[in-house]
Amino acid sequence: MPGRNLTELPAFVPGSGNVNVVVENPAGSRVKAAYDPELDIFHLSYVLPKGSAFPFEFGFIPSTIAEDGDQLDIMVLLDVPTSTGCVLTARAIGAIEAEQTQDGRTFRNDRLIGVAIAGHQYSEVRSLGELDQRTLDEVESFFVSYNRMRGRVFEPIRRAPSTTAIDLIHRAMDRRAAKMS
Repeated sequence: MPGRNLTELPAFVPGSGNVNVVVENPAGSRVKAAYDPELDIFHLSYVLPKGSAFPFEFGFIPSTIAEDGDQLDIMVLLDVPTSTGCVLTARAIGAIEAEQTQDGRTFRNDRLIGVAIAGHQYSEVRSLGELDQRTLDEVESFFVSYNRMRGRVFEPIRRAPSTTAIDLIHRAMDRRAAKMS
């Protein structure tokens, strides 16, 4: 469809309660890619230093705008890495509510956590409480250190349940709808 891009896909998979996720950064990648909806391309945004990599799939939920002005971010637990541009179906299981400070400005920059429906290892997980503490600590630590490397401060506030994650998605959908009207 001419003029359509990945940000215009529906946030939710109809009839399922699951979300569409556009992967920008596969697990294990040191490359931070960013989607440009105007050009409908992914471009290289940043290279993580040696020893740093995305612990799981990282991307965005389409048809949303988060409080930071970008699409709503989500880290998706999956057994294997996919590829930049892959669209996968995930179940939101919670969120890391956080504040981020950059350029002298502090704003909310929550990170949703989901599990890929097509995977095996995490596919039955329904809440953050079902994950081991080490996995949650690793995800949170990644966001803190990634932002520190880029001269920003990422301060986790709390780990929130799936109901909060779904509410964040709906608010981000409303924010996008308001911007589009």
